[in-house]
Amino acid sequence: MSERTNFLFDLQGKVACVTGASSGLGRRAASVLAQAGASVVGIARRRDALEAWQEEAGGQTHAISCDLSDRSGVKQLAREICEPFGTPDILIHAAGINTREAADDVTEEGWDTTLSLNLTVPFFLSKHLVHGMKERRWGRIVNFASLQTTRAFPGGIAYGASKAAIGQLTRAMAEAWSGDGICVNAVGPGFFRTELTAPVFADPERAARNAAQTCIGRNGEPEDMDGPLLFLCSEASSYVTGQVLMVDGGFTAK
Repeated sequence: MSERTNFLFDLQGKVACVTGASSGLGRRAASVLAQAGASVVGIARRRDALEAWQEEAGGQTHAISCDLSDRSGVKQLAREICEPFGTPDILIHAAGINTREAADDVTEEGWDTTLSLNLTVPFFLSKHLVHGMKERRWGRIVNFASLQTTRAFPGGIAYGASKAAIGQLTRAMAEAWSGDGICVNAVGPGFFRTELTAPVFADPERAARNAAQTCIGRNGEPEDMDGPLLFLCSEASSYVTGQVLMVDGGFTAK
C-alpha cells in the first residue's frame, strides 16, 4: 500500500511550470512541486523574488522574469519555458491581480489588465504548451479559481468576472483536452494570507469575520494548499477533470 501511495503522488521526472511563483500561493505551489521531485520553471515579474524562491525551494528550478499581463509575448514565453527541462507535464496558473475597484470606478485599463492576466493568459499559455502533454498522453493543468468564482464581493466586479470565467474555462479545457490524457482542474482558495489578500488581513476584525464564516473556524495557511495541489498535479487525480476544488475551510459550504 505504501509503495502504491508513493507512486500516486510521485513527481520525479516530471516538468512543471508555475506562474506567479514569486509570492503567495504560486510560490508555495512552485516550492511544493520542486520538493516532490519535479523540475520547476517559475514565472513572475520580480527577478529578486524569483531568485529568493529558488533558494527556498531547492531541487531543479529555473526562473523566468516577465510581465504576463502582456499577452503578445505569450507564444515566445512558451518557447522559453520549454528550454531548460523540456515541455511541461504540469502547468499551474497562479498569477493573478485584483484591482479592488467598485463597479462605478472600474477603468477600461483595470478591466483589461485583470481579464488578461487572470483569464486570457491561462488559456493561451496552455494552448501553446499542451502539444507536449498530448504527445506523452499525460498532463495536468491547474487553474486558480476563487471564492468569487461563485460569490460576489464588494469591489470585485472585474476580478469576480475573471474568476467566474475560470470555472467555465476549466470545464471547457477539460472537455477539449482530457481525451488526450490531460486532466484540467482548478483550486479555489479561501482567505489565505498573501500579497493579494493583504488589504483583508490588514483589518483584524474583517479577517476574524472571514474565519468565523468557515466551517473549520480559521483562515487558510499556505501549507493547507500542499495536499490539494499535489493531488491535482499527480497520478492520484487521473480520473478527475473539469472540477473546481474549493480549498476554503468550508466557507462556500455555509
